[in-house]
Amino acid sequence: MRVFVTGGSGQIGSTVIDMLLARGDTVLAIDNFATGRRDNLKPHPSLTLVEDTIVDAKLIDRLFGEFKPEAVVHTAASYKDPEDWEGDALVNAVGTANIAKACKVHKVGRLIYFQTALCYGTRPIQQPIRLDHPINPVNSSYAISKTAGEHYVQLSGVDWVSFRLANVIGPRNVSGPLPIFFARLSKGQKCFVTPARRDFCYAGDLARVVVRAAEGRGHGAYHFSSGQDVAIKELYDAVVRAMKLNHYPEPEVKPLGPDDAPSILLDPARTFADFGQVEFTPLEEIARLSVERWSAEGVVGGYTHLKEARGEIKGSS
Repeated sequence: MRVFVTGGSGQIGSTVIDMLLARGDTVLAIDNFATGRRDNLKPHPSLTLVEDTIVDAKLIDRLFGEFKPEAVVHTAASYKDPEDWEGDALVNAVGTANIAKACKVHKVGRLIYFQTALCYGTRPIQQPIRLDHPINPVNSSYAISKTAGEHYVQLSGVDWVSFRLANVIGPRNVSGPLPIFFARLSKGQKCFVTPARRDFCYAGDLARVVVRAAEGRGHGAYHFSSGQDVAIKELYDAVVRAMKLNHYPEPEVKPLGPDDAPSILLDPARTFADFGQVEFTPLEEIARLSVERWSAEGVVGGYTHLKEARGEIKGSS
């Protein structure tokens, strides 16, 4: 199978590419390296990597025409600065429109998209959240632009799947609390947590489901979620154990910020029905794998779309 992967050096994109190459598929990847790690992708005879942006519609049309993909896995996204509304709109909305239109023009068999659970807002009216929950991404530039992108995917008329994601983490993670906890604990710096609860899922578990989608399973919107959430403090404790720290600062517990959600727990029933059961990697193992890589190769990123958390991180780094 010939697969075009956007955001190919990011956490999800590179993990999917590894699995596709292991199956014998041919992959064309594009990444502008705004957040992707170059060392996430190793050279491979069946992999071509283009360093450029999906915002360039003419480039995207040319790449589609030359490569002739059978499926597109669209993971590219702008998310590292909550105040960069223009960047979010250009990549997540306009860039996705370029990808969706190219899929339509070049008659691509399948388009796979990735949506944030923040499309439901920070105060959902049900837990766990069902797929028929109202869409309400009003307090996040990232969520607004990703939701616009999902609409362009639907508008294209191409056979599509959109995974609305729980918190996907792992050794290639550059955003959210996991790399931040490791980076700060490595320096002996104090961390903070909130009372929030999240469903932390391993990127490799998602990638296996994405490959099934690329093969033709499923249609429409799905939740990728284990259906269980944990306190942020539990993730912190898992990182401490993985780092084998005997002496470490206890995290400060801060109240939720105005742009944070107490819990965003997604109902994965339709996903399990259409893609089969998923054996989710335990949190302790995700933390161990992440600490193992970062201890050897260093951690990068530490991005967050939460404005209050971002201020704390920048102010104490």
